[in-house]
Amino acid sequence: MRKNKQKKYYLPTVDEFLRYAPIREKYEWDVNEKGLVSIKIPKFTSSFGKSFCKIIKKDDKFTANLDKIGSIVWKNCDGKKTIQDILEILKKEFPKENEIDQRLFLFLQQMKALNYLKY
Repeated sequence: MRKNKQKKYYLPTVDEFLRYAPIREKYEWDVNEKGLVSIKIPKFTSSFGKSFCKIIKKDDKFTANLDKIGSIVWKNCDGKKTIQDILEILKKEFPKENEIDQRLFLFLQQMKALNYLKY
């Protein structure tokens, strides 16, 4: 008889999640004159993929352009500030923004799923 081994995922409580300190992965990034962040993401991790891009004379990276909220979050994902700290910064910067906490949580989850940051 085969045992069905499913990997169980632990979902943190909101309080636990707020205590996480996200940190950016080591991608190149810069800030434009408007304060918006652009992240250079490698298209391939293998040497074959990188070599192929050189052969066809294409860039082996693509650029992820963040909006104002994403840029503030990215700049503050230094491994020192907690998600609670970042949320407070966003609330001060965007006081009229509805459901800023939900936007932050979704953004962080997406960035983690894409391996752009970890916590």
